[in-house]
Amino acid sequence: MDHDELWQRFSALTTAHVADACVRADVPVRCAPPDLRPLAAGSRVAGRACPARHVGSVDVFLEAYATAAPGDVLVVDNEGRLDEACVGDLAVLEARQAGLSGVVIWGLHRDTADLRTIGLPVFSLGATPPGPRRLDARPPDALDSAVVGEWTVDRTDLVLGDDDGVLFIPAARADELLTLAATIRDTERDQAERMRAGVSLREQVHFDTFLARRRTEPDLTFREHLRTVGGAIEE
Repeated sequence: MDHDELWQRFSALTTAHVADACVRADVPVRCAPPDLRPLAAGSRVAGRACPARHVGSVDVFLEAYATAAPGDVLVVDNEGRLDEACVGDLAVLEARQAGLSGVVIWGLHRDTADLRTIGLPVFSLGATPPGPRRLDARPPDALDSAVVGEWTVDRTDLVLGDDDGVLFIPAARADELLTLAATIRDTERDQAERMRAGVSLREQVHFDTFLARRRTEPDLTFREHLRTVGGAIEE
């Protein structure tokens, strides 16, 4: 799936829809920790991961840009550090000029006002004024993968981000997951419209039937019941 198709399809979805699709498809739900937030409300990003492990210098980002394809998302691994900003205005401006579609930082940024002016979507753990005061040894795989929270992300992954946060999905499963996410979205929208028309969610999902069945089938889960009636709320 090329970047234009990915962007078009994700633009009509949310990360919540795709996360629910992962659950239904038995794909690990790889979300960045909830503290990793968009710099600007309403930001959206979708693209192939372009990983870079930061060790104190921006040269790793510049090298990553040289191998990036248009629409890629720079994923910066700064180990979640809160004592330094590893990305600032020049690194983000260069990312935009290199054709990247956004920056996700497992760490902090700075130059917030300038980043807002640049307009490229940035997701991070927050801001702090000081930059790095260290220069550690660079690992040989600094451009191969990045760790964000508990997840390792590489160039076989796609990055999806919106106001709810950042989600990583395998590119090889993207078509399946986005198709399933669209089905979940449509089901939820239909349910919401019926609720506004006066039909409660409990009626729509036959909740009384679920309770009755659970009395004789104690192991029955609501999720299993939803799948039998075609409802969506948990996934």
